[in-house]
This record gives sequence, structure tokens and C-alpha cells, in this order.
Amino acid sequence: MSDAERAMTAPRTSERGAATRSSLLTAAREVFVSKGFAEAGVTDMVARADASVGSLYHHFSGKADLYLTLFEEFQARQWERTKQAARAARAAGESDPMRVFVAAARAYLDGCLEERELAALFLRGDGPPGFEVVMRDRLRTWAQRNAALFEDQRALVVVVTGALAAAVSEVVLTGDRDLAEETLSIIGQIRPAASAGGATSG
Repeated sequence: MSDAERAMTAPRTSERGAATRSSLLTAAREVFVSKGFAEAGVTDMVARADASVGSLYHHFSGKADLYLTLFEEFQARQWERTKQAARAARAAGESDPMRVFVAAARAYLDGCLEERELAALFLRGDGPPGFEVVMRDRLRTWAQRNAALFEDQRALVVVVTGALAAAVSEVVLTGDRDLAEETLSIIGQIRPAASAGGATSG
């Protein structure tokens, strides 16, 4: 094959590989959602994707890799949603960090509801070995981002991050959008306590 022919074939091969990878992820998502991680089988995923076992192992190292890829891609979409919401709030003239946080949190909860089956999969606790560490690290990263927003008011960060994490679990479990809005309304009223050093006697 000439260099010119190889150059023309490469994009088609690349597109075909990307399509196979996408089909395998879609199939894995369906199988994980219906069976959970422990009961999900590679053969089920391959059959559903109309692919070969060899193609699965060409793109992924195995079942755990598929699960973690789904998680990372979901988190990337969520990060993009929250980033855009925070940016839009600021562009609209919002300067209160709590209101910016609530706008971003609303986008995160909306994403959880939009992809509820996938969000529920990750909250179920049925993941590959070590996944709880991945989740804990993700929560820590999330708290660090909030710390930057709230200028390192640590107690406030702990409270709002914990409240939103609990809200995510409940909203994903129930699918209740009204509950999401009520929770955000309450979180939006949280303010740091006045420091004792700032108090004055009458």
C-alpha cells in the first residue's frame, strides 16, 4: 500500500475504532445499569455492542476500565455543566459566591437527573475494587474547588459540600426535581458564622 493510500485509510480506521469504542461504552452502560458491576459480564457487553472480545480488550483493559471510563466521562460532563452555569451567573452580574455556588449546584443536580440511571449506578456502591477511593478523591477535589470559591472558609465549605452530596444521593434516588430546588433554596441561605473576635459588648 502506498503512503497516499495509507493516509486515506487511516481516518476511516480511526473513525471505525472510535465508533466501536463508543458502542462498547454504550453497551457497558446498559449492562452495568441493569445488572450492576459484579454481575455484569464482558460477553453481555460485546454481544450488545455487536463487537468482538478482542475489540473490547483493544480499547479497554477490562470490565473495571469500562466502568471507570463511564464514571470519568460522566464527571467531565458534570464539570462542564457546573463550570458553564457558574460562568453564566457571573456574566449576569452575580458576585455573591453562594449564589454562584447554587447556580453551579443546580446544573450538577440537573445533570444527575438527566443521566439519573448512570448517576445511580455510581452511588450504588457496586463498583470495581477501590472505586470508593476514587469517589472519595473526587469529593475532595470538589471541596477544594468550593474552597477557592468561598475563599477558604473551611467550615462553610464542609457544610455546603456535605449538604450537596447528601442532596445528590436523595435526588438521584427519588428523581424529585422539587426536592432538588427546595434543597438548593436552603443551601443558598447558609452563611459563615460571625467570628467570636468580631463581637462587641454593649
